[in-house]
Amino acid sequence: MKRYTAILAGATGLVGGECLRQLLASDAYSRVTVVTRRDLGAAARHAKVRQILTDFDGLGAIRKQLQADHVFCALGTTIRKAGSQEKFRQVDYDYPLRLAQLARMNEAQHFSIVSALGADRKSRVFYSRVKGEVEQALRAMDWPSLCIVRPSVIAGERPESRPLERLAEHALRFAPAKWRPVAAADIAAAMIGTALRAPAGITTIESRAIPTAARSARG
Repeated sequence: MKRYTAILAGATGLVGGECLRQLLASDAYSRVTVVTRRDLGAAARHAKVRQILTDFDGLGAIRKQLQADHVFCALGTTIRKAGSQEKFRQVDYDYPLRLAQLARMNEAQHFSIVSALGADRKSRVFYSRVKGEVEQALRAMDWPSLCIVRPSVIAGERPESRPLERLAEHALRFAPAKWRPVAAADIAAAMIGTALRAPAGITTIESRAIPTAARSARG
């Protein structure tokens, strides 16, 4: 069985942490390069992990190290946490796009990104518009295989407190499937499963389809 290498950005977040756990547990991956601003602690000492501590503004300086078969981007913040729309756009648009550009220059074959339900570059809602814009920019890069995952509210134990998202998670538990919270572990499984299948072109996984994609990936 061929073994792959991966780059992961956003490993200290909810979905990124699940991606890291599942990549390390998978026999399909021999190495995981984690690009992060904060030290991973014990996880950084795993035999498969190569940790790169960097400010994402300086990704160009580590271009030669951004070599892998598959790239997983779980970068994301909130406007409240970022402090401004400009800072939010930097994290959710500029950094993912720059990572994609550099990895593609190094001949990576697959890119997966966590977007959001309702992403639309023409949306009047700033958050949804930025998500739609980064999707559009990635599509224009002509990746051999691109996966866009659009979850609703993400369920799981977050490393930091987000009371509004926790409230939404409980409120939407019995909503129609389109709006129900999606487990971070399922998002990670759907991303990794799609990367291993490497379907040509663009794969978009809407929120309601994520659990099914995750079950398929787990076999």
